[in-house]
Amino acid sequence: MDWKGRKASRNVEDRRGKGGAIVAGGGIGGILIVLLVAFLGGDPGVIMDQLGGSSGTTSNQPYEATPEEEELAEFVSVVLADTEDVWTEVFAEEGMEYVEPTLVLYTGSVESACGTAGASIGPFYCPGDYKLYIDLSFYNELQTQFQAPGDFAMAYVVAHEVGHHVQNLLGVMEEVQPLRNQLSEEEYNKVQVRLELQADYLSGVWAHHAQGMGYLEEGDLQEALTAASAVGDDTIQQRARGYVVPESFTHGSSEQRQRWFKKGFQSGNLKDGDTFNAPDL
Repeated sequence: MDWKGRKASRNVEDRRGKGGAIVAGGGIGGILIVLLVAFLGGDPGVIMDQLGGSSGTTSNQPYEATPEEEELAEFVSVVLADTEDVWTEVFAEEGMEYVEPTLVLYTGSVESACGTAGASIGPFYCPGDYKLYIDLSFYNELQTQFQAPGDFAMAYVVAHEVGHHVQNLLGVMEEVQPLRNQLSEEEYNKVQVRLELQADYLSGVWAHHAQGMGYLEEGDLQEALTAASAVGDDTIQQRARGYVVPESFTHGSSEQRQRWFKKGFQSGNLKDGDTFNAPDL
């Protein structure tokens, strides 16, 4: 992605090294559950409650970022600025006003309006405070654990979380949240899959406009598709368990995640992303 030297967002809150309540309880198994279930858009408040709270300790040690991490911080800030430009324009075309979210960079753990989350939860969006939360060490996990290298793979992650913010502004999350207490776990999982696939679609819409602005380079689209495939429920479950349980999917299969990202990339608009009424995902 062509990003160096371009405008960075002003909506970045740097909490790296400031600490927060350190997640306790659950052990390695709990951390894996958090990562697999909540990755890219889960509800950290609910998940952290289930894992048993926090120790309440904080870190006051001065934080020194590596040059590589500083470059990555600049990169995600540029990507965020691009999403701001794109969604401001798209919302204006629909007669709406886009409210820009804040990106919080943190290390280890962080406090949000959705609760306390550790880095093991992966990047997430909290609708309660309009903020995206990312521990930049996730970039290494994306490359090594998920085998999804490349800067545009990380751009896809940021754009997906911004997609959840777009859903929040459009009232989608407000409609979905009450269903948690009205449906069975299996039925609610199906709703959650549609929510996540719509966020994938919206990240594709952003990529469509980024390409139109000349920011995408050769191979970028494939990097995003590789990342989308790597975080499909079936791929994650197969790697972690050795078998797949479709009834437990909360984000969609690898094929579905790629399909909806590509659909957003091809259309570039809001109207074609209604996953909730789509007969076939």
